[in-house]
Amino acid sequence: MEHHDNSPDRNELAGFLRARRAALDPRRMGMPDDGRPRRVPGLRREELAQLAHVSIDYIVRLEQGRTRQVSRPVLDALADALRLAPDERSYLFAVADVTQTPPARQPAEQRVDPQLLRLLDGMPDIPALVLGRRQDVLAWNSAAVALLTDFGALPPRERNLYRLTFLDEAFRALYADWPRVARECVAVLRMEAGRHPDDPVLTSLVGELSVRDPDFRAWWGSHQVRGPRELTKTYRHPVVGTLTLDVQQLSVDTRPDQRLITYTAPPGSPAEEALHFLLHWSARTTGRRNDRPTERPRRDR
Repeated sequence: MEHHDNSPDRNELAGFLRARRAALDPRRMGMPDDGRPRRVPGLRREELAQLAHVSIDYIVRLEQGRTRQVSRPVLDALADALRLAPDERSYLFAVADVTQTPPARQPAEQRVDPQLLRLLDGMPDIPALVLGRRQDVLAWNSAAVALLTDFGALPPRERNLYRLTFLDEAFRALYADWPRVARECVAVLRMEAGRHPDDPVLTSLVGELSVRDPDFRAWWGSHQVRGPRELTKTYRHPVVGTLTLDVQQLSVDTRPDQRLITYTAPPGSPAEEALHFLLHWSARTTGRRNDRPTERPRRDR
């Protein structure tokens, strides 16, 4: 039985398919020039249908969100035809909900285990964070404060890397290539939103960023997706200037929805020297303000 489905995940599927079809170059896909003008960029629906070995009517129904009947073989064929990257393929299956499994219940609180807090305490020379769902900053060490911002001075709701990247001018200024970093944030957030369409806090975050930042709003509409991975980021720090660091994201076995993020510099590099100076400068500065040179990592709730 066919009917309109206006649920958020089905609208995401329709929008994602349209966006990925529009992003393909017909010439690179081997499509012949039949002399007809192309009114829109990318592949025509009939060309995608041909590549995926499905009917044009089926592509129309999918792109209009008018069908629930999306089988795994059809999704595989569409992913191949659209030349989706692994992250994009994973996102396609997430928003299509092909497995028909109910969404996993998420705990109301995001707690950081004491052992992980002690690990942060034992890494004084490595900026490190614990991130939870929606990139919420749950814990940090003093080195992360020196590099990024004083998370403890922020209200818990504002301790979120997405929100800081787009709405905090000082945090935004840290990135030497803010547009690239911000686009990556949007792609990771869209992947997370596809996996958790029933998360009201995540939906509210997307809505807030869409209203308050025009760049986010434009990039969100492009339907780019990707998962978290190893990164190299260049910062322009007000104290030490430019430094390029490797960003590692490590899973936490006891908390599947949490990740330990570390920022390191290659041995002997100018970035290592700059980071070393920054941490010593921060320790001296903090020592003049407080009775102790460093602060213990905190949890936001």
